[in-house]
Amino acid sequence: MALRTLCAFVAVLAMLAPGCAKRPALTQAAAPPPTGTAETTPPATPAPAVPAPAPAPVAPPAAAPPAAPPPVAAPAPAPPARPATAEFRVVPELRDVFFDFDRYALRPDAVKTLDGSVQWLTANPSALVLIEGHCDERGTNAYNLALGERRARAAQDYLVKRGVAATRITVISYGEERPGCIEHTETCWAQNRRAHFLTRQP
Repeated sequence: MALRTLCAFVAVLAMLAPGCAKRPALTQAAAPPPTGTAETTPPATPAPAVPAPAPAPVAPPAAAPPAAPPPVAAPAPAPPARPATAEFRVVPELRDVFFDFDRYALRPDAVKTLDGSVQWLTANPSALVLIEGHCDERGTNAYNLALGERRARAAQDYLVKRGVAATRITVISYGEERPGCIEHTETCWAQNRRAHFLTRQP
């Protein structure tokens, strides 16, 4: 019995042995066991920045040629020299005109006197005129000099408006320096507030 069993076992082995030799063994690489964490791809290294090209140099603008200097203006002709005051003299036809205290406006009597002076100057067109402005002693020297000039110019302006050429007239102020009356009274002061006229024939 044991022998039969052994023979049968040997026979089965003989039958199986050739079949097993013909079938190739298949091997498959096993995937590596997972590590437990997801594999991450390292970040890509950014490419180095390429510097922008330097701008091309710009040539400086050409310097403008120097401007020509402005033409030198010819000096204005000098006005004709005025004659010295010592060359003028008093004539009865050119009478003084008088002013109120601290005023240089022409009064009606002064206008009438100046109208007579215009007639004489028109009849003597070559005569030059010197108008002196005077004040009384009240007030400072500087104030009276300015006031005397205003009085002389008021008389000059009237003559010019009536047709006498301004080039014939010279104006000067003496303020209180040359009083016609030296008494310290209102009557005397009124005589000193005046425009005094002198003339010169060329």
